[in-house]
Amino acid sequence: MKKILLLIFAVTILSPLSFAQWGLGVKLGAGENDPKDMEDAFDSMYGVDRTLTTSPGIFALEVLYEKNIESWPQYSKLGIKAGFDIYGQNNLDISGYGDALTETTYSLPITIYYKYDPGVKKLSFYGGAGITILRTNLKIDNYIASLIGLNDEYNGTKVFPHISVGSEYRFSNLFALGLDIKYNIAAKVTENTSLGSLILSDRSGLSGALAARFYF
Repeated sequence: MKKILLLIFAVTILSPLSFAQWGLGVKLGAGENDPKDMEDAFDSMYGVDRTLTTSPGIFALEVLYEKNIESWPQYSKLGIKAGFDIYGQNNLDISGYGDALTETTYSLPITIYYKYDPGVKKLSFYGGAGITILRTNLKIDNYIASLIGLNDEYNGTKVFPHISVGSEYRFSNLFALGLDIKYNIAAKVTENTSLGSLILSDRSGLSGALAARFYF
């Protein structure tokens, strides 16, 4: 996968071009979020009331680079973009103890894509694939951790592939609004604990986001 991405990136940079652009984007959206294990860890504590608060929200920044490819059909572009995604926080509240478990997750997606872009005042479409580096942190209240035999904190990293498609309306040479759809494949971070394998974060599946992009 990494070798394929590097090859496509080299083609993107070195291909003959008539036009190239950099861009910056800001995105706001929502996606799959499954923190069920945060609750399951307390199944052995009979009679403990717990409330799980989840957030599917995603806030993201991205930088992109696109080139027209003269030897391809008209309006064809190849692009590469890298982002920084901040996922909504998950909290498990245990009666009498406050927030006992807190999950914080962010990721760095890198995508190579083909874009059909007929220009200003028109709708463009793109599709691509890439890899995501996801980092998650699970903090557990000291007293609660001692009760259920877990550490105070767990950190995990997962690298996984993703597929991405989207559309964009170019209002001017400088500004566009778009819709991005992404599918994360096997984006589950696990850790072996005294209670068995614990899912720290699972962001597998679909996500969608509205994007504002500025080109220069």
